[in-house]
Amino acid sequence: MKRLWVLSVALAATAAAVTQQQAFDIVILNGTVIDGSGNSRFDADVGIRNGFIAAVGDLDQATATRQIDARGLMVTPGFINIHSHASAEALPTAVNMLTQGVTTEIFNADGSGPLDVAQQLNSLGVSGLAVNIGGFIGFNSAWVSVVGNADRRATPDDIARMRVLIANGLSQGAWGVSAGLDYKPAYFAQTEEVIQVVDVARPSRTIFTNHDRVTPESKFSSKAGIVETLAIGRKSGLVPVVTHMKITGDEKGTAAEVLASIALSTKRGSYAAADAYPYLAGQTGLGSLIIPGWAQEGGRDAMVKRFADPKLRAQISVEAEQAMQARFGGPQSVYLPRTQQQLTAVMKEMNAGAGETVLRILEQGDPGAILHFGLEGDLVKILQAPATSMACDCGATNATRVHPRFYGSYPRVLGRYVREQKIMTLEDAIRKSTWLPAATIGMSDRGLIAPGMAADITIFNPDTVIDRATYDEPALRSEGIQFVIVNGAIVLQDGAPTKTQSGRPLFRTVNMPSRPTNAALRTLRVKGTVSGRRVSIDLTHRAGARQAAGHVTIDGLDPLEHLGTLQTTTRWASFTGVDRAQRAVTVIVDLQDPANASRATVAVDMDGAPTVRGSLPPTAVSVSGQ
Repeated sequence: MKRLWVLSVALAATAAAVTQQQAFDIVILNGTVIDGSGNSRFDADVGIRNGFIAAVGDLDQATATRQIDARGLMVTPGFINIHSHASAEALPTAVNMLTQGVTTEIFNADGSGPLDVAQQLNSLGVSGLAVNIGGFIGFNSAWVSVVGNADRRATPDDIARMRVLIANGLSQGAWGVSAGLDYKPAYFAQTEEVIQVVDVARPSRTIFTNHDRVTPESKFSSKAGIVETLAIGRKSGLVPVVTHMKITGDEKGTAAEVLASIALSTKRGSYAAADAYPYLAGQTGLGSLIIPGWAQEGGRDAMVKRFADPKLRAQISVEAEQAMQARFGGPQSVYLPRTQQQLTAVMKEMNAGAGETVLRILEQGDPGAILHFGLEGDLVKILQAPATSMACDCGATNATRVHPRFYGSYPRVLGRYVREQKIMTLEDAIRKSTWLPAATIGMSDRGLIAPGMAADITIFNPDTVIDRATYDEPALRSEGIQFVIVNGAIVLQDGAPTKTQSGRPLFRTVNMPSRPTNAALRTLRVKGTVSGRRVSIDLTHRAGARQAAGHVTIDGLDPLEHLGTLQTTTRWASFTGVDRAQRAVTVIVDLQDPANASRATVAVDMDGAPTVRGSLPPTAVSVSGQ
């Protein structure tokens, strides 16, 4: 007789009582849960088993190998940094990220990184990981590998070769396509060339995240760069993400206008998003955004050779000063962290103007520079925008002469902007650090506290969490993050790293579309036969509810005892749960699987069991709340 996996409303109602008699690896007791959905906080215990969240409710009678008393603390999903510049040597410990509450880093930002993403992630995992890692496939890397450093047009063959590189990266599990069109030589790519290359990613339903291109021709307009990013996403069928969004130069004070254009894109059917960090300064190579593009053509050696030509040197110096003034307000906004000097101080030492001083420094090397920009009012509006994820433009590092964002970003949001300035609720700040970035890149099993989700959890004190890093002392650790759990293992305890390496490489699959978060009423109905198994699903997740309700029946699988969150977007749905044996289950129903045209893909992943995968006619599936 076939076993049936059955969940009903009645069984869901008794789940907490059943769980009391079960054993967990970890139980988090007495905490206040903010589950990442944006819904109101609630008091509950969280049970973890085998790397997954097994139960959320009253678990004070449950047994566990380890108990964490979270009285007075917030229990949230682990923070997901979708703009990471992690150093490989720091990933085994990642202390600066754990003390910020980060559990997952997605790197190869700004178009950088190896073209073999799978090899990159797997090789990094060999040394052990304190956090989860994932990678984008970089447009800049593809461009330089095919077109090189020259300012020339890509031939049709070049375009075809770059499309193959991008497609290969996505097939290897990259979480989207990143670009840094402000960086040379990708800076030389024309908008239409970029579209022709990244359009290959259209079937993947993923993102195009871009460091916007700011050019002299646009009078160094950050708004023009954002418009270009939105256009590339729209025309290539990808979700454009304005990464580390900022408003600079003469356009300061116009954040509301720019954010309105992003919202309008979404309203017209082309979802657009952004990410931002809570500082009014960025960090990059000193020459990257100051030396004019034509002077950087051919790479560093060619650039330095131009410096040696007196006529070219004078022109480069003038244009460098123009860029500094237009983008950052002048040399007083440039800080050199390696020597802890303002550029103006170095100018006095060298008895030279701003442009000439930059050239002299670059002749000796290419140090990092912290570049100040913008207005606090613009930053607040950007952080408040519904589609803005928190992302620190930082990553795991052992360095101490860096931007303070490497040590302080997420606690700065929670302490300065939520607790002190109250620019948003704590619930929304957590959503922007967890479920929103997860959904933006397509993750379906992280970013929420719900049964069946991966047990990446951050526990912090809302009254004390704050950043301590400054521009002069950038490596001061943040305070208030008490515990961090990665894949069910404690990696930060009482604010100190445990040296546990439970992180793992994470890979995107074809059935993980980028999407907005959706906490409104949504439903999923499925009825048919998948790979010889009868499937019947009828779920509803009401606005404000903590979990979905309804029934699930699949031949041959154990009964579920807990349901998690039902996530939906256009012609796609996913939900998680936990079965009677406390195994995590994830179900994805996808009506737009590019590998399964005209059919609906159904995939059931159960911890410790083979994936059940098959298809149904689209008429057998109904998804609402998109």
